[in-house]
Amino acid sequence: MKLDTLAIHAGQHPEPTTGAVMTPVFQTSTYAQKEPGQAAYEYSRTHNPTRDALQDCIAALEGGKFGLCFASGLAATDTLLRTLSPGDHVICGDDVYGGTRRLFTRVCARFGLAFDFVDTTDPKLVIPKGTKLVWMETPSNPLLKVTDIRMVADKVHAAGGKLAVDNTFATPVFQKPLSLGADIVVHSMTKYLNGHSDVVGGVIVLDDDALHTELKFLQNAVGAVPAPWDNFLVLRGLKTLHVRMERHDQNAKAIVAWLRERADVGLVRYPGFGGMVSFELKGDIEAAKRFVKTTKIFALAESLGGVESLIELPAIMTHASVPPDVRVKIGIPDGLIRLSVGIEHVDDLRADLESAFRAAAK
Repeated sequence: MKLDTLAIHAGQHPEPTTGAVMTPVFQTSTYAQKEPGQAAYEYSRTHNPTRDALQDCIAALEGGKFGLCFASGLAATDTLLRTLSPGDHVICGDDVYGGTRRLFTRVCARFGLAFDFVDTTDPKLVIPKGTKLVWMETPSNPLLKVTDIRMVADKVHAAGGKLAVDNTFATPVFQKPLSLGADIVVHSMTKYLNGHSDVVGGVIVLDDDALHTELKFLQNAVGAVPAPWDNFLVLRGLKTLHVRMERHDQNAKAIVAWLRERADVGLVRYPGFGGMVSFELKGDIEAAKRFVKTTKIFALAESLGGVESLIELPAIMTHASVPPDVRVKIGIPDGLIRLSVGIEHVDDLRADLESAFRAAAK
């Protein structure tokens, strides 16, 4: 089946008791057992039918065998890192979500994992033998750099490691990392998969049976699972993923073309698809602050991927936890503005940004 159909039907079947078409919210912590220790469902941290449907749907969209959902994208990332051992070497893309870098350097490193941050877009990228995991975002956050997944996957596998790709920005509508050689796909479901800015969640998708068994154990043992209602909301959001992404993509392309014609805009970054755009405003950081505080339709807020448009300054907001010298090294200027272009009418979005340009120039 095509992605459009899978988004609506994968993992979901009419509820057998009533025939309900929509997957019910199984709002329960436990399940009655007919015989001691013999039950398909025992406890909702371990299994929940609403979560099962969501996991199966996202796995189908990514072309994977298994999906495992978590209470946040960082919870999913943390659980994956728990499959490693002290002394293991991890390579991470240098341009990633600030919370990912914070988790790696300030939490996971305390337990003996060794991290190196590199530019995964470099065709001369070297993966040392013995590297256990390579983590990358493509497109990256916030510079929207695009990495050749197949190239990196080949190098990682030659070194004996596994490749994990954060596919939050692209979604399976535009990119399926497993089909390009990645071993693991991770999403912040908070963003495009849910699409309505009312849920926090994460998911891991993979094909590897042994790794799935280990991660399923950790999902239960560590317990960072999403609530049934949150599972239901993401499952509902997925049903419109394909049509929402078409509109995000259409609007972003129009905004990018308009920005590139402006004399008051420096470098515009756009990977060629999707709804994420970043650009450098000509002027100082104060001008950038005036810009982002002026918009009315673009809400000044962190996160991304909802139907509504958002605007932010990464250096002060989403990437504030990244040390200033590291931001300079990566190439994240203080005046970089990141847009999550929503699905409003593009004329209104341009008018909103036009008023911000006027405010920034004062």
